[in-house]
Amino acid sequence: MWKTKLDETSHEAPVTQQNDADLISAEDEERILFGKKDEHTEKMLRLKLSIHHSLLDRLNLAMLDQTPTEQIKAQISSILPELLADFDEPLNREEREKLVQELVDELMGLGPLEPLLADETITDILVNGPETVFVEKRGMLQPVPTRFQDEKHLMRVIQKIVSAVGRRVDESSPFVDARLADGSRVNAIVAPLALDGSLVSIRKFAKSPISIAKMIDLGSVPEQMAPVFEAIVKSRRNVLISGGTGSGKTTLLNAMSSYIDEAERIVTIEDSAELQLQQAHVARLETRPANIEGKGEVTQRDLVKNALRMRPDRIIVGEVRAGEAFDMLQAMNTGHDGSMTTVHANTPRDALSRVEQMIGMSGIDITSKSSRAQIASAINVVVQVGRLSDGRRKIKSLSEITGMEGETITMQEIFRFRMTGRADDGSVLGHFEATGIRPKFLDEAESHGMHLSPELFRPDMQLG
Repeated sequence: MWKTKLDETSHEAPVTQQNDADLISAEDEERILFGKKDEHTEKMLRLKLSIHHSLLDRLNLAMLDQTPTEQIKAQISSILPELLADFDEPLNREEREKLVQELVDELMGLGPLEPLLADETITDILVNGPETVFVEKRGMLQPVPTRFQDEKHLMRVIQKIVSAVGRRVDESSPFVDARLADGSRVNAIVAPLALDGSLVSIRKFAKSPISIAKMIDLGSVPEQMAPVFEAIVKSRRNVLISGGTGSGKTTLLNAMSSYIDEAERIVTIEDSAELQLQQAHVARLETRPANIEGKGEVTQRDLVKNALRMRPDRIIVGEVRAGEAFDMLQAMNTGHDGSMTTVHANTPRDALSRVEQMIGMSGIDITSKSSRAQIASAINVVVQVGRLSDGRRKIKSLSEITGMEGETITMQEIFRFRMTGRADDGSVLGHFEATGIRPKFLDEAESHGMHLSPELFRPDMQLG
């Protein structure tokens, strides 16, 4: 990996610093970095910049991607005393280990974001310019001391993220959706739209998908509702999951999909791939933005239409946002029972209104009554999820669409979460309860071998 050793055995020409996307310019080195202004921090930052320059002089950058991270870390540790000899800055063991890790993160990973990505208690990372970073832990936002060297450093990290999935971000295309290798969703927006520095939002996903059992442990779902979700999926009811941003729609979609039979062919369609289905037969599709010439865009609607030709048993759309809603309803009505999707809405009734509006965005000349008839015949179950004020995510309602009365879609609520107050520590108190209505899908579930006790739907039944 080091130039002095590799050049003797390799015929590849060493790559110069000018070709390195992580190269720190002289201007960056001279600039006082953002964040808390204490003398020790300033010294450590200058030291890291200088050692980073020295490493770039010694490394064969063409071999970095082919070298294991642990090997790079070991070699940096071995050469660090030599690199530190030129600086009058004694470091203790803890500081040396931290410096080595930060250098590895800069060379191989996403720099200052790496420790946050490794912390499994963090679910969201929000970068508001190079000097301000917030994270969400246990449902609550809080600032962290993480910072970037400057705006150029932050832009290098953003470019590294988006280029890995074939996307781009610059002044002509100043915002982008991307994903990390582990599936975490990334949104970035840069100048001239971002006024005070580039903005990055990362929605992390658990390394192992969250199951219904895990959601029960977290209190998001009462244990008695698990067989109801299983019956809905196995009886091939079409499901619409509704909720606000960060409410757990995709998490629930992943969890419910675990009940799909292994023998079925599933096609998933997403703007940015984040679903983590565990079945063996899954065909994953992802949209593509237009190129720099404004050509080559592939929308979700294009993919939904194409998916119908792929012999799917079920189609799962990560989120409907526009005209693809009409094609999704058509798929649900033409033999692809058991399909699922999500939508941004605050109530089940609002979710149906959103879908109706999206049908209008498809450009199809269809009356309002016909749109609602399509929705009523295609969607069987609406699950409302939400995030409470204490940060916890809950299933707030499970409703069934029963048909049409005049021009109105009829819906009945089966289960709901009732908030009863607050504890001294600010956490929300409440319980899940049945409304006393027996769902129509029980007969379909029985025909698929799923028996649900009538006791589960008693009006005085408290769940969880």
